[in-house]
Amino acid sequence: MQRLTLLAILLSFTLISPALAEDAPKPAEPSTPTLSPLESEHLANLRQVTSGLPRAGEGYFSPDGKQIIYQAYPVGYPFYQIYLQDLDKNDPRRISTGRGRTTCSYFNPDGKSLLFASAHTNPNLPTIERDARAITGRRRYQWDFDDFMDIYTCDLDGTNLKQLTDAPGYDAEGSYSSDGKQIVFTSTRDGDPDIFIMNADGSNVRQITNVDGYDGGPFFSPDDQWIIFRSDRDEEHMLQIFMISVDGKHEVQLTHNLKEVNWCPYFHPSGKYFVWSGADYSRGPTFAKFQLHVMDLDFKDGKPTAGTVTQITDSPAADVLPVFSPDGSKLMWTSTRGPKGTSQLWIADWKRNNDPPKSP
Repeated sequence: MQRLTLLAILLSFTLISPALAEDAPKPAEPSTPTLSPLESEHLANLRQVTSGLPRAGEGYFSPDGKQIIYQAYPVGYPFYQIYLQDLDKNDPRRISTGRGRTTCSYFNPDGKSLLFASAHTNPNLPTIERDARAITGRRRYQWDFDDFMDIYTCDLDGTNLKQLTDAPGYDAEGSYSSDGKQIVFTSTRDGDPDIFIMNADGSNVRQITNVDGYDGGPFFSPDDQWIIFRSDRDEEHMLQIFMISVDGKHEVQLTHNLKEVNWCPYFHPSGKYFVWSGADYSRGPTFAKFQLHVMDLDFKDGKPTAGTVTQITDSPAADVLPVFSPDGSKLMWTSTRGPKGTSQLWIADWKRNNDPPKSP
């Protein structure tokens, strides 16, 4: 598990460095948004989506695009919890249990339920909470790959909680296929973080990748034929982007620059390109700035190949974890571009919306 710990620390240096929940600023109105000339070529009508919570991020849209699900620090508690809110209102409602680390929420395509990962069953939770509360002042975000992290589903109000995974090790980073029949996720159940697929009810678990190194953050393509993910198999910590067919037989590497960290890829609903966050680490993490990019995909002989790359943001803040709305007209991402420098969710109109969503 040492690889995972070091990877989390590396990413934390440039992601976010807000105060702990106990030291967080009081709720405030969203900041006034601005776009640079480069950003204005691709985005319009930028606005901050979350405010009032000490730290929020990794948001995903409901199937109808009217709600979002995301993780955020509650005031007075040191670990992320899962929140649901209407996109046009600042009305976060906690969905998770309120205890333990949580991460990686996602809507079921039927719009009636959702999934997320939680470690609220960790038997050492009281000690973990006590130690986290004992830290004072400001600290950099560090993700812990909790061995008691499992994937759960629940209704939109947090009721009807069902546990889908129970294998020893970390099970998280899950998302649904477009038809809602399958879930792709990351697991350390074989001793190394790899990509797995299971049926939506947790049955029929099968392993898709089995290479030394971290494979994580997987999402299905809109036609459910491919999975896009990040991996540091080429060099520890230096994440690159890959795609693999759902049967695990065909794999393609899409980024190859080991001086850069490339992660959090997410498909446009047309399936013709994807967005991700990348940073140049050639001068070390202190100078690395995560910015958003899109890459066109060319399909030759049924296999994807890397196409044109376009930079989307150039803010001095960190821009990470981008996602498109179901109709492809909006881009939402996690950014520290607000005046407080804490991570919050931001959204903008996506100007390149000439490709209709692809039917599964």
